[in-house]
Amino acid sequence: MPLDTATWEPNKDMPVGKGATVQQFFAKVGNDQFEISVAPWGEGQLTVNGREIARTAEARDRRQAFSSLKQAAERYIRGEPVDLTGNGKIRLIPAVKAKLLQGKKGLVVGIANQRSIAWGCAAAFRAFGADLAVTYLDDKAKKYVDPLARELECKIVMPLDVRVPGQMEAVFDTISKQWGRLDFVVHSIAFAPQDALHGRVVDVSLEGFLTTMQVSCWTFLQMARLAEPLMKKGGTLFTMTYYGSQTVVKNYNIMGVAKAALESAVKYASAELGPKGIRVHAISPGPLATRAASGIPEFDKLLEKAKAKAPARSLVSIEDVGAATAFLAHDAARLITGDTIYIDGGYHVVD
Repeated sequence: MPLDTATWEPNKDMPVGKGATVQQFFAKVGNDQFEISVAPWGEGQLTVNGREIARTAEARDRRQAFSSLKQAAERYIRGEPVDLTGNGKIRLIPAVKAKLLQGKKGLVVGIANQRSIAWGCAAAFRAFGADLAVTYLDDKAKKYVDPLARELECKIVMPLDVRVPGQMEAVFDTISKQWGRLDFVVHSIAFAPQDALHGRVVDVSLEGFLTTMQVSCWTFLQMARLAEPLMKKGGTLFTMTYYGSQTVVKNYNIMGVAKAALESAVKYASAELGPKGIRVHAISPGPLATRAASGIPEFDKLLEKAKAKAPARSLVSIEDVGAATAFLAHDAARLITGDTIYIDGGYHVVD
């Protein structure tokens, strides 16, 4: 079937209509999966089997961006040159707002790929003008993070496995030497061993419990401690949590216990660091189809339930989370601290 007669289907898990942010459309031709992502202000990206083929940052609006990228897809399938790859720097955040965080410097921990919540945050921070340092878990993850770090124009890209002694200190030491200060930190990591995550909370082993708490909670406090002396004029600390900290969510299990501890840690840290102008936030997105979420059984059912019950009748996207988090890093949010900020279309208020 020629591509120009194929049906482009929208991603039904993303907001649509007035007020929507990035929207995605899919088409399958033979063995190739085409994906177009477009934003209301005229930026967009075309990928084929996950590889970027074309982008545009100069269209008038979402419709024109989609039309340009659809034409690029048609040329690609016919074997003709596609010349939109250098058409501006796509940010999926309006360029007019790009100076809101100019001059700010931040560390983002937890990017695994383009589906990561940490990537949504990093893209928003950079779009608003901030300079970023990012980390990758290990050599296996490095090949996925490096291209994203280049897109973010990061000068600091380092390995960070929080269970390896000294790696966290090395990251903050490098930031201290190269920047001498830090304005925000995004802690977007969590981990539980399979047997701990999939088993009953009352059956969790001491080793499984300690590992879950170490990676998912204690490391945030360690990052706060290391960031404190670099936030000489104040700053913002972010960590990612989930609704399963407040109520029992099927299959969330021990991670719910860890997130409850994490949210309590945010409160105490905000009280201790607040006099220095350091704000602390727990960001609680609704269910997101990230790599980390793939370890939770029946997660697809959780997504369906969230979309059906949320007052906004839509699932949150990583771009939604990123934009809201970037706002909280701005000085305009200087009196917001110590709480859990829900970015979930209102899902947490519905029984």
